[in-house]
Amino acid sequence: MDASSETAAASAGVSAAEAAPRPSWRDTLAVYLQKRVLIVLLLGFSSGLPLALSGSTLQVWMREAGVDLGTIGLFALVGTPYTIKFLWAPLVDALHVPWLTARLGRRRGWLVFSQALLMAAIVLLALTDPARAPWLVALGALMVATASATQDIVVDAFRVESLPEPEQAAGMASYVAAYRVGMLASTAGALFLVSAFEGAGTGKSAAWMWGYVVMAALVIVGTLTALAATEPGQSAQADAAAASDNRARRVVNAAVGAFTEFLARRDALAVLAFVVLFKFTDAFSGAMTAPFVIDIGFSRNDYAAIVKGVGLAATLIGGFAGGFVARAYSLPASLWIGGAVQALANLSFSWLAFVGVDQWALAFAISAENFTSAIGTVIFVAYLSALCNSPLHTATQYALLTALAAIGRTYLSSGAGFVATATGWPAFFALCVVAAVPSLMLLMWLQRRGHFAALEKDAG
Repeated sequence: MDASSETAAASAGVSAAEAAPRPSWRDTLAVYLQKRVLIVLLLGFSSGLPLALSGSTLQVWMREAGVDLGTIGLFALVGTPYTIKFLWAPLVDALHVPWLTARLGRRRGWLVFSQALLMAAIVLLALTDPARAPWLVALGALMVATASATQDIVVDAFRVESLPEPEQAAGMASYVAAYRVGMLASTAGALFLVSAFEGAGTGKSAAWMWGYVVMAALVIVGTLTALAATEPGQSAQADAAAASDNRARRVVNAAVGAFTEFLARRDALAVLAFVVLFKFTDAFSGAMTAPFVIDIGFSRNDYAAIVKGVGLAATLIGGFAGGFVARAYSLPASLWIGGAVQALANLSFSWLAFVGVDQWALAFAISAENFTSAIGTVIFVAYLSALCNSPLHTATQYALLTALAAIGRTYLSSGAGFVATATGWPAFFALCVVAAVPSLMLLMWLQRRGHFAALEKDAG
């Protein structure tokens, strides 16, 4: 598109991305089959696996152990490492892991190291007992979250740096779909494993322990992927350019550069607020979904079967649907679509609260939540990736953004249990829809301020 055409499109309220020809489904499918995209897909599974182990799966374990709803809600605070991971992200950008970096490269060395820490932390959490020592469980969950957040720092930087622009949408869709599969493996998969161990005669406490040990073993998927991958060219070049600096200088440059470059942008604070609030509607409802399903009368296996069956299918379809939306529409239009559908899906749980124990109603609610959440996440990841454009501090800048996004999941949603207790389940999930309004208002304001047009110009 030439300059005059671009100007005409802009004056008509249409971005260059919207005015460009839409990609065919064959072109889109070919991109999904690229090796780099497949590598990102497998790393997405490894990133998604640990989140539920310190979140919803742990909530089911604690609820079965008799822990009260208020305490379970407060356990959202163990996700603190996801909100402060930008504090140690400069170390990932700047420092080398002894032995591993020399053999695997800057990003792959950190990948293997963080995954080893993650496996050890999950095993330690498996050895705790929610009924007898809930605060020891909190410590174990905090260790899992810290190792998981470190892995996320590296995976995000690897993904942004390794995928060229034509593969970004497919890479994000694949990553998010696999991320959700990883979460399903550690929710429905873990719950089925616990039931299988109990069915084989293992006590409940031991069954939970062995379920978590199996989840720790699944982290090896990410490790094998890291070993098979190729170090991103941008990362290797940036690392070579800073080779003459000492370690302290490299860390300072990574930290300061990431913050100053971002804060120098127009409307930076509004952008950060939007990042915090966009997924809040998901986080607030997600904090209570598992306890809600158990409380209204479904069994652990009922919940696991639905999540693993139609929930998995809805997640996969939603992830790839999000990729198609991101490729077919402009970034602001995609964000409007994702923000609206993920908010409205909460009404399916309000409806389920009135219906009661009905397998089809549960299947519909879980499918609606998984499908729309996957769409919203893919588009949100596309937005965060567009905000990061320097390989010198990709890990730090992306970690800052995703840490801010985790504030909704960790802090703003920590009182969800108390709200649900005070309002009842139907009203609670209706409030989750209302929670999306501030982010949509910010989206409208940023769009009018030309924020997305500036991002498109930077990308070009």
